[in-house]
Amino acid sequence: MNAVELLVNVTPNETRVALMDNAELKEVHIERQAKRGIVGNIYKGRVTRVLPGMQSAFVDIGLDKAAFLHASDIVSYTECVDENEQKQFVVKDIVELVREGQDLVVQVVKDPISTKGARLTTDITLPSRYLVFMPENSHVGVSQRIESEEERARLKALVEPYCDELGGYIIRTAAEGVTEAELKQDADFLKRVWRKVLERKSKYPTRSMIYGELALAQRVLRDFIGQGIEKIRIDSKLCFNEVKEFTEEFMPELTDKLVLYSGNNQPLFDVYGVESAINAALNKRVNLKSGGYLIIEQTEAMTTIDINTGAFVGHRNLEETIFNTNIEATKAIAQQLQLRNLGGIIIIDFIDMQTDDHRNRVIQSLEEALSKDRVKTNVNGFTQLGLVEMTRKRTRESLEHILCSDCLACQGRGHVKTVETVCYEIMREIIRVHHLFASEIFTVYASPAVADYLINEESHGLLAEIEVFIGKRVQVKPEVFYHQEQFDVVVM
Repeated sequence: MNAVELLVNVTPNETRVALMDNAELKEVHIERQAKRGIVGNIYKGRVTRVLPGMQSAFVDIGLDKAAFLHASDIVSYTECVDENEQKQFVVKDIVELVREGQDLVVQVVKDPISTKGARLTTDITLPSRYLVFMPENSHVGVSQRIESEEERARLKALVEPYCDELGGYIIRTAAEGVTEAELKQDADFLKRVWRKVLERKSKYPTRSMIYGELALAQRVLRDFIGQGIEKIRIDSKLCFNEVKEFTEEFMPELTDKLVLYSGNNQPLFDVYGVESAINAALNKRVNLKSGGYLIIEQTEAMTTIDINTGAFVGHRNLEETIFNTNIEATKAIAQQLQLRNLGGIIIIDFIDMQTDDHRNRVIQSLEEALSKDRVKTNVNGFTQLGLVEMTRKRTRESLEHILCSDCLACQGRGHVKTVETVCYEIMREIIRVHHLFASEIFTVYASPAVADYLINEESHGLLAEIEVFIGKRVQVKPEVFYHQEQFDVVVM
């Protein structure tokens, strides 16, 4: 049986959660306070102004700026329900819907931007991993993206018994293929949350938040509740108390699994090797235990994965060596896709195999490794070019996009111009400046490597040649803070 643990690392303004399966890092979730909005929060607000000309109203929800509520957002409407399941509503005039001084329970659907306040709706929804709860709406909707009619019918039949006077549900795309037990856990959790919202609605004063969108640690617990978690280790006393309060209220079965990590000598992520695994996941190269390796390239259009035997020479023959490397690579690929959270189109270039049996076994091994991924994947097999096409559903930003930005030197190209290429660019720039300005001396500021190349007259003679060509003197000064492609030509 797999030993699944959640590790929660909290530092000022950042929370990271790692999913460990048998001491191996499977997933990393990161949330930074500066990027947390208020979308999803539920407030008890008061209408301060009604604007018939704009068919909208301003609502004071306790923030610096009054929030904005349009007449169309007062009418129930759920965009992810199938078209034939949607009810058609005629939007009434705003003055018939709300009045100044009226108290409303509203939910934020858009964060405030600049001078504009938050956008609100009275159509409250509570999301979980597989379901969305719709208060006071007793029917079941199914995401349009679940195309199989058989699967739609199965899911609908499983969820319908959970609908009652409290509300109904929308079945999300992520629910495709999940079990009845997982759906029940989601439904029970959402009802507990809604009962708490109703309780706070009557107790809390106007202009106050009665439900906040869950922080990362609580969201991950909500999403992983069915994963058989053994321990949840948290390295912050404050976060530990918040999570404990949350589990006692909504997930009592997890409370006993909470552990406050108090290791003073070593950070939590260092003890479990998470920090080094995250850094390794930002590299293109992934080494295999046998000596082979993967090269993973993430682009806008797709992700490509290339497999190489590297130092692995095998014990029998070349074909066996290739096959064993490819089999080992399938497990590493599945782990890296999950850890890096790579989605969309993925092209895998396995080392060429001569037999259909080997190719079929590699595909089977890949599918088996991917079956443990919580995110939906689809393997299409080998193409005529010997490549494997597959897709993985995009659920959130990849690890690279969260933690990295384009290199200032190469502007995201992944490579920089050679020293020689930059030197020839400098020569062309000197000639261009020479035609524009009358000067006797030109000064070139460049990186140390480029400056050394220019100054080394014995090896290259570039500086002497350009001075003869323009009939002027050129001096070079190294700038230690310049990157390799950066330079300036200054007239003196």
